Amino acid sequence: MINRRHIRVKVMQSVYAMLQSKSDVLDKEEKFLYNSIDKMLDLYVLILRLFVEVKNLEKNNIKISQKKFLATSEELNPNTKFINNQVFKLLEESVSLNNYLEDNNLNYWILDSEYINNIWKVTKESALYKEYIASEKDSFQADKEFVAALFKEIIAPDEKLADYFEDKNISWVDDIPFVNTWVLKSINQLKENKPFKLGALYKDEDDKKFVVELFRKVVLNHTEFQKEVEDKTPNWDAERIAEIDMILIKMAICEFLKFPSIPSRVTINEYIEISKDYSTTKSSYFINGVLDKILKDFTATKRLNKLGRGLL
Repeated sequence: MINRRHIRVKVMQSVYAMLQSKSDVLDKEEKFLYNSIDKMLDLYVLILRLFVEVKNLEKNNIKISQKKFLATSEELNPNTKFINNQVFKLLEESVSLNNYLEDNNLNYWILDSEYINNIWKVTKESALYKEYIASEKDSFQADKEFVAALFKEIIAPDEKLADYFEDKNISWVDDIPFVNTWVLKSINQLKENKPFKLGALYKDEDDKKFVVELFRKVVLNHTEFQKEVEDKTPNWDAERIAEIDMILIKMAICEFLKFPSIPSRVTINEYIEISKDYSTTKSSYFINGVLDKILKDFTATKRLNKLGRGLL
């Protein structure tokens, strides 16, 4: 499930792209923004399916080894703990997951099986795999802990896989950290004998509306917001302010003035945190100072119109 911070990041990227391209086709840009967010669910589903594909590769290799003319005793009677992992079984049998893969034609792992082969080989050679296979623990919890560790130690850090995802969709390079956290959280929340159901991308309809409302209000009012920034930074040439910093400040001003239910402190904290990942090392201090000054001015001149939760 996407959270509001990542929604803000996506809006920031779209605002930046639109201003850079000097596009004025708002509907087209909004459609691209929504599509960029929707594609995050594709990435999430592909990663979950990857577990199943690695398991199936192991299963196929076991079958091939058993048919060898001079098969060893170990090949004839292999340890099947990995392919019988209960988490893999839940993911493989998930109706919602399989329907999503089919409906969206996500056949990546069929077309690009070399990435599955790579993960399988690294897994087989790992101490994690060997310890799991040798362990006498046989429970859903043990299976879940192994899958979580497999993801954290082998799949998530794999650079070839990250490069592959980036080649498939340029926006995924920024989505991978968030989606990885989402995947790990989903694994940890799995329950024994309870089918895995693919959740909604947005927490609720309000979050989905927030995407386009924030984007639209920032773009349509960015000239007005620019003036607000210039008034509060008289010693700064606007051209010296990093473009991302300026966009983040404008987005925060937009939330101050146009979103009554969002507390001002939440807005400031969110954009400070985003700046740490997407702008310069000093940006968070600059943005904090500017927004604090703007907020004090808006409060003193009674321009804020916060309601309900927004008053917190």
